[in-house]
Amino acid sequence: MQHDLFDNNTVSTPTPALSVQERLVHLRDQIRRHNYLYYVKDGPEISDGEYDRLFRELVELEHAHPNLVTADSPTQRVGAPPLDELGKVPHERPMLSLDSLVDPHDVLGFDQRMKRELERDHVEYTVEPKFDGLSVELVYEHGVFVRGSTRGDGTTGEDVTVNLRTIKSLPLQLQLDRHPPRHMAVRGEVYMRLDDFHALNRRIMERGDETFANPRNAAAGSLRQLDSRVTANRPLVVTCYEIMAMDGTPPPSHWEELESLVLWGLPIPHLRTRCNSIDDVMAFHRDTALQRDTLPYEIDGIVVKLDRRSWQDQLGMKSRSPRWAIAYKFAPRKEITKVHKIMVSVGRTGTLTPLALLNPVEVGGVTISRATLHNADEVARKDIRDGDTVKVERAGDVIPAIVERVPVPGETRPAPFTMPNRCPVCGSAAAKEGAYFYCTGQAVCPAQMKGAIEHFASKSALNIDGLGKKTVAQLVDHGLIRDLADLYRLSREQIIDLDGFAERSATLLLDAISRSKHVSLERFLFGLGIRQVGQHIAMVLAKEFGSLDAIMSADHERLQAVREIGPEISANLASYFQEQSNRRVIDHLRELGVSVAVTSTVSDGGSQRLTGKIFVFTGGLESMSRDEAASLVKRLGATVSSSVNKRTSYVVAGTDPGLKLDQARKLGIPVLNKDEFVALVGGHTN
Repeated sequence: MQHDLFDNNTVSTPTPALSVQERLVHLRDQIRRHNYLYYVKDGPEISDGEYDRLFRELVELEHAHPNLVTADSPTQRVGAPPLDELGKVPHERPMLSLDSLVDPHDVLGFDQRMKRELERDHVEYTVEPKFDGLSVELVYEHGVFVRGSTRGDGTTGEDVTVNLRTIKSLPLQLQLDRHPPRHMAVRGEVYMRLDDFHALNRRIMERGDETFANPRNAAAGSLRQLDSRVTANRPLVVTCYEIMAMDGTPPPSHWEELESLVLWGLPIPHLRTRCNSIDDVMAFHRDTALQRDTLPYEIDGIVVKLDRRSWQDQLGMKSRSPRWAIAYKFAPRKEITKVHKIMVSVGRTGTLTPLALLNPVEVGGVTISRATLHNADEVARKDIRDGDTVKVERAGDVIPAIVERVPVPGETRPAPFTMPNRCPVCGSAAAKEGAYFYCTGQAVCPAQMKGAIEHFASKSALNIDGLGKKTVAQLVDHGLIRDLADLYRLSREQIIDLDGFAERSATLLLDAISRSKHVSLERFLFGLGIRQVGQHIAMVLAKEFGSLDAIMSADHERLQAVREIGPEISANLASYFQEQSNRRVIDHLRELGVSVAVTSTVSDGGSQRLTGKIFVFTGGLESMSRDEAASLVKRLGATVSSSVNKRTSYVVAGTDPGLKLDQARKLGIPVLNKDEFVALVGGHTN
């Protein structure tokens, strides 16, 4: 909770004579009052520090006396354990949509219809912003929030009570001294302020995940979480604008309805007014459209409602919308928007890409809030900076791109954008490759971690069976793996807690991880995921250097002297092993029992003794994979083919061989079993 506008004023101090129960009641009342002043009245009275002191005291007292914690306490906004699914809730009254109008002539026609059907020459309206968020029903019993649900199909919604409790602007208890109804259902909108939305997208972008397209999607995705602890960490806001049902007589007009809501402690739209004529409505629409880009939240029009409830009741409802209200939409913003901030995203492979966070704009029928700037050279060429007005284009499903800057007379621009010299996620050094920058901390960078572990565990690398995409994502998201070495620290208890795991599957995964501790040099090198170091280059390096330590000690010039290793690959290798965080991970892997086999080098007389031989493999070899066997003979100078012909030197047949064995016998090609193959390669099975 940010109390940026708070002034330092006096706040009540603990009274020694008060009992714990009385002090808890007093603290909760004080905090509710200050929440009301901040979120509803926009008139805070105390500083951040004073508010935090009150809140800390309440937390400490409730921690010491858990039996005195109440459901409506301001502390009960942290979320709860995940649900299996969201339940269904019938609404107390249908949550209808609004007819949307854009043409002013249609709005004038709506006014004429109101007058005609009510048989009046003059009608009044209440107008307010049309928030672009997620509609919800909020139910209060005796002034306490008891249930909340999404709109759903209009008659039944999803139960998001626990998630709604985490939203700080939603009062868990109304102002009881203002005598709210014993029972009341209120309609509201959950949304996300633009600054909070951009900050959330920045955090998501920096860790390499997919950002939200716009604030509405962010709000909807956050509110409909099965894990309310996720919702609690999202900056959601709620505003209320309609009493759907209540005990007693409702207020006689919509304006008084809104005033009653604010009196009882609910947040309502600040930008609202009462209009004596349709001309006043049109003026409010024009003024609001002009303010649209300066508002702290996203709106797509205004809502126009007949003010008097008796008139609303007289006109009634259509099947999907009320007859007495409309949404007077703004014309969609097309192509031109403002750059909120230029951020650097870290991709799964470590590439650093400048992205512009935009004020949401409609392009090609889709609302977007970010656009790629491709690379540093592109940013400099187009001279795009924070706060610039820009033209955006979008083709198909490709991420939108900024076409050009649109100069604004008299604007003051900040300094030109420059790429960071360190990764914004992990702090490792950033290196340049052609027009692109990348993070060198591949073994520790959270943004690359999921992809790095998937690659490390892949069949051609350490071949860890059972470590698929879904499992890797859970391990990283639960904070169980922060670098490659953490794989070998996993316990059975940690794995069993993951989705889809039980005792046996957890044991199988741990066994697969344990088996991967003994690995050939080329497979380990490939598994590290060093840029441009594929299987072939890993094999070349293993042949040339023989050991991991020799490769790690080689400088740029020594690496570049190796045949097939050019300047870019040698630079990537050097920068990877110069990054201390990567070296630390390798040290930890070794400490945890990972053994990287030493390989015979080119200088060893026998290492190329199979040069000119062509091998074909069929069936399984039990003690090694087909890829490992193929790598072994390649290291000794042979080549591997996928088909049998007269030029084939040997066919290696394991368990369950295929048709290749029959073809070899027909052609008289020597066939080796597993033991004969091992004897031929001289026991070089590491």
